[in-house]
Amino acid sequence: MNRVLGDKRAILVLLGPALLVYSLVMLAPMLWSLGYTMFSGSVITGFSWAGTKNFSTLLHDPAARAALVFTLKYAVVVTVGQVAVGYLLSLLYVFFLRRASGLIRTLVFFPVVLPTVAVALLFQKFFEFAPQTGPVNSLLEALGMHGVDWFGSAGTAFVVIAVMDIWRSMGFYAVLLYAGLVDIPEEVLESARIDGASGTRLVRSIVLPLSLPVLVSSIIFSINGTLKVFDSIYALTGGGPGSGSTPLTLLMYRTSFFYGDYGYGATIAFGLTLLSLVVTLFIFRANRRDVTEA
Repeated sequence: MNRVLGDKRAILVLLGPALLVYSLVMLAPMLWSLGYTMFSGSVITGFSWAGTKNFSTLLHDPAARAALVFTLKYAVVVTVGQVAVGYLLSLLYVFFLRRASGLIRTLVFFPVVLPTVAVALLFQKFFEFAPQTGPVNSLLEALGMHGVDWFGSAGTAFVVIAVMDIWRSMGFYAVLLYAGLVDIPEEVLESARIDGASGTRLVRSIVLPLSLPVLVSSIIFSINGTLKVFDSIYALTGGGPGSGSTPLTLLMYRTSFFYGDYGYGATIAFGLTLLSLVVTLFIFRANRRDVTEA
């Protein structure tokens, strides 16, 4: 193995095809998109040189500012919900259900494999206000409360979006975090129990620190996914009412393909890429600082 890894020709043969495919599929489109930020127009109307105008427009665009606020709000709420619920489920699997958790893990994971459009239609029916009353509003009326037009305002639409995406993905994060928890040595847990640690104290003092690496990985994975959310919101609300639930990805899509401005759409995509990079680096540095201080 050392002879193979020390041979530059062997490394090139082994990694060359993968790097070539990655460059063609990922790096080339990224560079192409970056080039678009210097132009305005589309393939139909033609392109014209814009220089840094698109970046200036992005900084002063109220629609982009509103989309950024919604994206950050969605990313924080849904990431916290996904990881927190997933972590609680993983603790349930490990410390309560133990070997009997296989069926429960499968059932909770099932929404992950469902098509996004099917899940969105399901939640539209659940929270329907008119012309038919959905199960959620029927329950509210049975409890003596008024039904809510969940998709009639940005605030209530956000609630439905957050609930749907947390429900869809909590099984994935539960399995991911479960894999980290089962790697904790049983001897460490048993020693902590002998010393009197149990319940929440055991989780806070032993389990949480030892599962921190996989927890941080889950947070990074979740925050990058939520910052780039598109399909679930497009299928559920279409960005409405109005533009009340429009993230940066949907604004980018509309700008590029509805309004035919590839340059400004690419600029929004570039800004979203920078945002994801900054958030990821911040989480890495914060985690490194916590470990150093500990």
